[in-house]
Amino acid sequence: MASMVKMTFTVDEQTVELLRRMAVRMKKPQSVVFREAIRDYSERADRLTHEERERMLAVVDRMMARKPTRPEAEVDAEIRQIRAARRTGGRRNRAE
Repeated sequence: MASMVKMTFTVDEQTVELLRRMAVRMKKPQSVVFREAIRDYSERADRLTHEERERMLAVVDRMMARKPTRPEAEVDAEIRQIRAARRTGGRRNRAE
């Protein structure tokens, strides 16, 4: 078992009541429910929220709706040049 550290937190009554009810329902100590909740939250914390995802998708939609500024053949040629440069180890000339 991992070493434990005692900590003190101040929470509102509603949170305390939720913790107590969950502990009773799950038949686990409140400290275990708290640790599991923190672990679960930390796994989701780095993910995009629904609002962030929608905002980013809207940006992509706006970009896709724009008319291209260059001909497709020109873009394809540039992509081929970039891929060829990557296969040979990068830029042939130093960046300015």
